Amino acid sequence: MKRLQEVDADDTMTEQVENTEKFPKAFWTANFMELLERAAFYGFYIAITLYLTDRVGFTDKETGYVAGAFVAFLYFLPPFAGAISDRIGFKNGLVTAFSLLTIGYTLLGLYQSKSVVIFTLAMIAIGGSFIKPLIAGTITKLTTEENRAKGFALFYWIVNIGSFSGKTFVPFIRIGWGLDFVNFFSAAMSFIALLFALFAFKNEPGQRQTKSIKEIFHSLRKVVSNPRIMLLILIVSGFWTTQYQLYATMPKYVIRLLGENAKPEWIANINPLIVVLFVVLITKLMSKRKASTSIFIGMLLVPVAAFVISLGQMMEGAVGSSISFFGLFSAHPLVITLVVGIALQGFAESFISPRYLEYFSLLAPKGEEGAYLGFSYLYSFFAAIAGFILSGYLLDRYCPDPKTLPAGLTVLERAVYYQDAHQIWYYFIGIGLFTSVCLLLFIIVTRRNDIAKNSSVVKEVQR
Repeated sequence: MKRLQEVDADDTMTEQVENTEKFPKAFWTANFMELLERAAFYGFYIAITLYLTDRVGFTDKETGYVAGAFVAFLYFLPPFAGAISDRIGFKNGLVTAFSLLTIGYTLLGLYQSKSVVIFTLAMIAIGGSFIKPLIAGTITKLTTEENRAKGFALFYWIVNIGSFSGKTFVPFIRIGWGLDFVNFFSAAMSFIALLFALFAFKNEPGQRQTKSIKEIFHSLRKVVSNPRIMLLILIVSGFWTTQYQLYATMPKYVIRLLGENAKPEWIANINPLIVVLFVVLITKLMSKRKASTSIFIGMLLVPVAAFVISLGQMMEGAVGSSISFFGLFSAHPLVITLVVGIALQGFAESFISPRYLEYFSLLAPKGEEGAYLGFSYLYSFFAAIAGFILSGYLLDRYCPDPKTLPAGLTVLERAVYYQDAHQIWYYFIGIGLFTSVCLLLFIIVTRRNDIAKNSSVVKEVQR
């Protein structure tokens, strides 16, 4: 009898372990939709400035304003989209989101009128803003305390797989068929996700958070009126202003200097690859250090990355247009410096992103962390506007649109207009150094203020 009880106990324990390791079908459905949406978005996103300039006809400066506004509101709207989804249900929210995305990407492929494109980008921004709170909320509801960490780790991997795969396939579409068909690729991915939302996804019981739009505006007002929090957001925006050049500047920079057959999409993939490979290790190594220390190290890597990228043209002048690696393969110096620089940006992100929310929550008033964390990604709003608009002006000055150059130029004459293109990256070296100094001062001042405040509290208690 005792042996049978031991067997039963073992079976029960085994069943409990299996239950914590397994995820319901809806979990995998949600993650698969996320993969499709990320492939659609990043396939489109890496080509957005090329599309707006080369197909729609915006100037580089106009493209900066349009793309900056699009990305800024894409990151600003999710808290509000999440509140709406709480009212209408997650399934209806996903159907709405993927319907808007499918229609939006399709319209971008069919029509290149400036007014239509601006309207359509607004549609895509609204649709995309639903995805993050809906998928993340679904994963929260479909995991337990025992397997939630694993669930979000899988989610993070799937996000990066989607990003990587979208940017991997898009060059073949862009070079083979044209920029318009990149939008059709994104529309197809979104439509497949829509089918899963309609026929495979089901609302889970207790899935609603019931936070009102009024409460969200109240949280936003609290964040904006908190000087310490806003300073941190603006400082971290400096990092992301540089990081967004992966999409704002780099594609045009590469194609205008190396030709239409260059693949900036593949170069951009270095960033998520580095993050996936090293973020866990770096976070573990920095786990005993303060969050602010980890963020500061990441910030210091930003100007180094921009400096390395700026060396491409100088290397080309010194060693020619091709560098051989032991006879196995060769690459253009511009590509080599971009790969190394973007890898450094990936390491910077690995130091910053995992610890930013922790540091942000520590600075938020006690008991109000939840209200503040809803807008912890407000840095993306500022960084997108600053990064894309600045990119437009810098490209126009140092790496101009070939269509704006005089007709009939020889190869050598055309090269004169691009000889200072590398100076674009000097601005981001400056931004990186400035924000690093600002962060260091911010850390020193806030620590001193906290120490002084704690000392005064202790003295008050002693009285």
